[in-house]
Amino acid sequence: MKRWPDVERRAALMAAMGAVGVMLAERSVAAVAAWPSRPIKLVVPFPGGSSPDLIARPIAEALGKALGQTVLVDNRPGAGGNIGTAQVAKAEPDGYTLLFTIQGPLVTAPLLSKRLPYDPQKELQPIGLVASSPNVLVVEASLGVHSVAELVQLLKRRPGQLNYGSVGKGSAAHLAMESFKQRAGVDLLHVPYLGFPQVLNAMLAGEMQAAFMVPAIAMPQVRAGKLRALAVSSLGRVAALPELPTLQECGYSGFEAISWQAMLVPARTPPAIVERLSQELQHIVRSDELRNRMLTQYFSATASSPEGLALQMKAERERWGRLIAALKIQPE
Repeated sequence: MKRWPDVERRAALMAAMGAVGVMLAERSVAAVAAWPSRPIKLVVPFPGGSSPDLIARPIAEALGKALGQTVLVDNRPGAGGNIGTAQVAKAEPDGYTLLFTIQGPLVTAPLLSKRLPYDPQKELQPIGLVASSPNVLVVEASLGVHSVAELVQLLKRRPGQLNYGSVGKGSAAHLAMESFKQRAGVDLLHVPYLGFPQVLNAMLAGEMQAAFMVPAIAMPQVRAGKLRALAVSSLGRVAALPELPTLQECGYSGFEAISWQAMLVPARTPPAIVERLSQELQHIVRSDELRNRMLTQYFSATASSPEGLALQMKAERERWGRLIAALKIQPE
């Protein structure tokens, strides 16, 4: 058998590789041009009725109309949102699996877990911010406190005897309460739940005495007299809740813990699909219909580009990383 010289062998190999590359590129272009040709799944890594679920559903409806395909909300709760987030991170990057989540699984979970089954910086591609909301510090109505100062006095009389709930370690609700505990010099036991509906049910059942919760979940129960709202976690008062002071007004200077929600896709999703999703999402978030709908749930519409979301995630990793270090919150 004739043996080719090395130069000829390399040339033949490069030609074959080039042909394969062209073929794959042509297939990719064709796939993107045909997208979407079937229903799309929007994974929400929290239960139905949770704050991300409340915003994800109108987003899915509007996005489906814009793309001409059904967008199905798929609730995959567990581990503070990490289970559903990992499923999207490992999914095929073809534009048919999207993620709608809060900052916990994206920002603080990597800081607090050595066994996280995904890397949000490497395995997820940002699409854009969607909504933001302050948290409300709420307590059981039967607890007998009417202000932040009264809550602190009660907790100092009963150190370590009361519980607070959150949607998982590293969530804004968890870190807000840990920061409050440190600054107020009080102690409560942390109990994580799948989502805010479960936290709410525990409080209504008398199993949980306090929590930072998004207003959309907390305020109906506050209006019904079953919970009492003491303060908001934003730097300024909330227009929809003018009666509630900020924690900064209550003596905790610079206290801020905002919850935000965003959409992402698996890394290596074709840039053309990322761009299309980004454009459609920004258009939806800026629409009067969605803005008004969010306001009724105490959320502010917050549209951004993929680059804007990436910068937001980076800034919050640095901010919460400093807080976690200062509070000496240990990774799992």
